[in-house]
Amino acid sequence: MSMKVTIDGIAIDVEPGTTILNAARQIGGDVVPPAMCYYSKLKDTGGKCRTCLVKVSKGSEKDPRPMPKLVASCRTTVMDGMEVQNITSPEVIEARKGIVEMLLINHPLDCPICDQAGECDLQNLGFEHGAVKTRYEFDRRTFDRIDIGDKIQIHMTRCILCYRCVFVADQLTDHRIHGILDRGDRSEISTYIHHAIDNDFSGNVIDVCPVGALTDKTFRFKNRVWFTNAVEAHRDCDKCCGKVTLWYKGDEVLRVTARKDQYGEAEEFICNICRFDTKFTGDWVIDGPRKVSNKSVISSNHYEFRPLPVVKINHVLQEANKEQFERDTRL
Repeated sequence: MSMKVTIDGIAIDVEPGTTILNAARQIGGDVVPPAMCYYSKLKDTGGKCRTCLVKVSKGSEKDPRPMPKLVASCRTTVMDGMEVQNITSPEVIEARKGIVEMLLINHPLDCPICDQAGECDLQNLGFEHGAVKTRYEFDRRTFDRIDIGDKIQIHMTRCILCYRCVFVADQLTDHRIHGILDRGDRSEISTYIHHAIDNDFSGNVIDVCPVGALTDKTFRFKNRVWFTNAVEAHRDCDKCCGKVTLWYKGDEVLRVTARKDQYGEAEEFICNICRFDTKFTGDWVIDGPRKVSNKSVISSNHYEFRPLPVVKINHVLQEANKEQFERDTRL
C-alpha cells in the first residue's frame, strides 16, 4: 500500500513510513529541503539543525487540517493525502533565513581560508537564505584547533553540532571516545577527543561533516577544491568497498574521499588505508571523471566534450540568405 503526498504541487506515491524529506528527494529538484544534520546512511540522524523545516498545509485525507507549526521534514513521516509546501511557502523561506542566521551566530565567515569552501552546505545556505547583517552583538565562541591523531584536525569554532561525526563513530567503529559536552551555547564536541581516534574508519568523520570543522590534515591548505580535478577510481580492498574519488592537481593525488551522491552523502564509507595511505595513481583503477553539477563551484574549469551540431554552418547561412532575399523582394 502506497501513500500519496503532494510537495509544492507535485504529487508522488511513496511507501508508508517515508519521511517528507525522502519523499521530496524522490521527486528531486528545488522541492528538496536542505539538510545539515540528516544523513541517510546513518541511523537516527536528523532533527538537530532545523534547516529542513516545511509547512504541512493538509495533514491527510482523513484529517485535512494543517499542522499548526512548521515541521522538520527529516523527522515527519507522510500521511496519505498530505500536502506540503517548501519553496512555495514564504513562511518557510523566512524561517529558513532565521535558521541560517542562528547557525552563523558562532560559525566564522572564514570561507577564504577554510578547506570546506566550495563543498560547504552552510556556505550554500548562507548564499541562498542568509541576511546581509546579523543581530548578534556578542563575541563569537572560539576554540583552539585540536589534532585527532596524525590525519584529522577539528576546528570547533566552525562546528554547528550536527552530531554526524558522533553517529559515524557509533555505527562504523567498535567504540567512540568523543561526543557532545555541556548544553546550550556551551555545547562542544570534546571529552576524550584530545586522544587519537584510532580505528580503520575514523576518516569518515571528515566526509560527513557538513562544514569545515573536521578537516583532512594531509590536504589542509594544499589547494582549493575548484582547482582540482575529480576522478572516480577503485581498488581491491579487504576492509571497505574500495570505491573512491581521487582529487588531482596535475599528476599528484592531493586527497582521497568517498564517492558522494547529489546530496553530498557518501555512497559507501571507505577505510583509512584507502583514504590516507594510497595516494598514488598506480594504486588505483581509474573509472573516469566524476560528474560535477554545473551549479557547483567545483565545476569551474571542468569541461566535457560536446558534439558539434548536426546542421552544417553552410546550410544555416543559405537559409539566412534566402530569408533576407525574400524580405528584400517584398520591400
